[in-house]
Amino acid sequence: MTAIIIGGTSGLGEGVAQALVSKGWTVGITGRRLERLESFQQTYGPEKVFTQVMDVTQDDACDALDALLRQTGAPDLFLHVSGIGYQNPTLEPDKELRTVKTNAEGMVRIVNHFIHYALSCGAYTPEHKAHIAVVTSVAATAALGSAPAYSATKKMESTYVTALVQLTHMQKWPLLFSDIRPGFVATALLNPDKHYPLLMTREQAVRHILRGLRRRRRVIVFDWRYKVLCFFWKLLPRAIWERLTFVNN
Repeated sequence: MTAIIIGGTSGLGEGVAQALVSKGWTVGITGRRLERLESFQQTYGPEKVFTQVMDVTQDDACDALDALLRQTGAPDLFLHVSGIGYQNPTLEPDKELRTVKTNAEGMVRIVNHFIHYALSCGAYTPEHKAHIAVVTSVAATAALGSAPAYSATKKMESTYVTALVQLTHMQKWPLLFSDIRPGFVATALLNPDKHYPLLMTREQAVRHILRGLRRRRRVIVFDWRYKVLCFFWKLLPRAIWERLTFVNN
């Protein structure tokens, strides 16, 4: 089995990559930092890990993906994790725009390019579909006032995946999709100086992700506490949510 992980040098991407390699998968990972890629490959071996420097915000990111695909071949799993986020209550423009460029534009660029590859490479059939998964967030359920661009881009990612699922059914493409919606996970994405409710370790999150992917779940929310929370978030009237000024995370 082969996986490509976009954003596999830190956080959830790195955790999933480590877990898959330990289970005998061949893994291709991308990231902006060459030293992190080289370290990962040296740890797990060049026969099991292929690497490619990539910045999803740049036009040459698709060329980088093509270079990685030439090394791995058509993957069974294509996992897009790459993303950034800030608590930005002062609305610093650079943070907001950088988040949009990475999470929204970057995700569309890479996922769209892989879909074109999957439809043209001849490796996928109705019996062997390309499994495309995107890590979004529970923030896609209800926007967080302290992180406007992050909330908006995660909602966009989730909506984009939903549209792709419908398009896939319309076109009868050999693809299937998973929308992975973690809550707060102890990774570098979070501000270490703040307290986060329902915080999970990276190891816990990775186990939930792998279980959901193995079962080919369309939407993967974890754990049960976040499932309950998201259920009630959906029921809460917008006017009430917008006035919940104590929501600081």
